[in-house]
Amino acid sequence: MLVAIAGALVISTSGPLVRLSGVSPATSALFRCAYAVPPMLLLAWLERRRLGRPPLRALVPAWAAGVAFGLDLLFWHHAIDYVGAGLATVLGNLQVFIVAFAAWALFRERPSKPLMVATPVVFAGVVLISGAFDGAAYGADPVLGVLAGLATSVTYAAFLLLMKAGPERPAEPLAHATVVATAVIAALAPLSGGADLAPSWPAHGWLLLLALGPQVIGWTLITFSLPRQPAALTALLLLVQPMTTMAIAALALGERPSALQFAGCAVIVLGVLYGSRRAQPAGVAEQDEQVPNTSTV
Repeated sequence: MLVAIAGALVISTSGPLVRLSGVSPATSALFRCAYAVPPMLLLAWLERRRLGRPPLRALVPAWAAGVAFGLDLLFWHHAIDYVGAGLATVLGNLQVFIVAFAAWALFRERPSKPLMVATPVVFAGVVLISGAFDGAAYGADPVLGVLAGLATSVTYAAFLLLMKAGPERPAEPLAHATVVATAVIAALAPLSGGADLAPSWPAHGWLLLLALGPQVIGWTLITFSLPRQPAALTALLLLVQPMTTMAIAALALGERPSALQFAGCAVIVLGVLYGSRRAQPAGVAEQDEQVPNTSTV
């Protein structure tokens, strides 16, 4: 759990770093992955020397995850342009619900009743962030920001689930996914506003920080934790990211969402916290008092 939280804290800097780079969405998405490829390949090589070569078929989920991640980054970097780093990150993390219901279908991890009750509440918060009832909504285009954010959540959920289905090692699956994501973004960049292949300084510096911090360190920590706990719990822990990003965006970038948009963020966070509750089966409390807990997390 602590590993996933540490990873989430590192990737919470992603949105602000994208904004600080000042480049187009396709450019930031492309270089975020491209700059990360060499160190990820080095980590994968070191991991393979220690653990051996994984079966080729075991890497197929990582390749599919790379496609999902490439789409996720393109959608999310556009959402940042439309509605700012803080709100875009909140919207992009609705994957908590998508992962929970998809994990029910794929891994038989049945979602709790509170989560099902909280789902419509959370999407009411999305409507508030969209500015549908707010003439003072923050962002160049809050409606497009919400649509891009929802698309981010869907592809983000697919990425998490596919990475969970891969081999239980952190570096090599992520390296394969990063290489595939780089190719996907490069191929789709002309349809996504185009990418500047030679961004000027200090854009290179911010993009390098984006690649080495969130992409390499953050996602290595998260992919290490994915196979070791339920998919829905990992998705819940990643909510550390939007909370931290909102604070960084307000302090460092001067982003000031409207009162209704802040209310929407509060509704989403409270809904997710409520939805994460799990009912304790009858008799478990009595058993816990009688049998020592020897498990580790």
